[in-house]
Amino acid sequence: MQYLDEQQVRRCLSYEALIPAVERALIALSAGRIQQPVRSIVHVTEREGIFALMPAVAGELMGTKFVTVYERNAALARPTHQAVIQLFSATTGEPLLAMDGRLITEMRTAAVSAAATRLLAPQDARVLALLGSGVQASAHLAALRLVREFREVRVWSRTAAHAQRFASENHVEIAETAERAARGADVVVTVTNAREPILRGEWLGKQTFVCAVGAVGPDRRELDHAAMEGAVVVESREAAQRESAEIVGSGTAIYAELGELLAGRVPLPLTRRAVFKSLGVAATDLAAAALVLAGKGTGPEV
Repeated sequence: MQYLDEQQVRRCLSYEALIPAVERALIALSAGRIQQPVRSIVHVTEREGIFALMPAVAGELMGTKFVTVYERNAALARPTHQAVIQLFSATTGEPLLAMDGRLITEMRTAAVSAAATRLLAPQDARVLALLGSGVQASAHLAALRLVREFREVRVWSRTAAHAQRFASENHVEIAETAERAARGADVVVTVTNAREPILRGEWLGKQTFVCAVGAVGPDRRELDHAAMEGAVVVESREAAQRESAEIVGSGTAIYAELGELLAGRVPLPLTRRAVFKSLGVAATDLAAAALVLAGKGTGPEV
């Protein structure tokens, strides 16, 4: 069975193809056409690591992502998130293709945020604030520029040197504080590994669109309670109610799944601020892996 490394996967993926692919997957997920349990997690406590299993079945294709999160790797110049995706035929159960999943995790996360931004951000959004300066900040900058024409991009990081590097590489502005980055922004993206809130609702405008991406798990949050006051949109209600401290801790009601909005089954929240709480779901991993499979000429897209 063939295994594709990250460079081979990269050649098969583009945001132009991936954004509509994850939109289709989220619509199918919300309509019940994709089977997907909430991810299973094993805590590797002695290494401060996480090992997770994320399976999904969609039509003729099924797959599982095996993903690890080792934050200590940042000090070793290694990726903190690593993954492998294994695809199977849902018809016969036979293995089809295995591939590196780190890049897929990076790109599908940003692609989902781009889909949410295209749907929920103000049409005339011109100012983007990125809170965080790592891999996901770069991915989100690339993906979101495809759905809105930003004239100003600000980046803030808890580590000033990281913000400086990101700004230099991407030709964007540095904000000295998270507040300066967020105030006046039309779209705010949080992509940090924070355990305590770094974005406060008092800094946000009435129509500011927020993509909360970095905090996954019952003990992490990037947004305070005030920032969660709005129409909260998620990929999966079941996952959000189990995995998001921001939703559970604030007692915020979930307005809709993104797939429901994309399909037109729930009206867009036009009269209040929208907050997209991203957690990452197997359905979008499978959609990305299906593009890779199709790009190799060996299978269908999801």
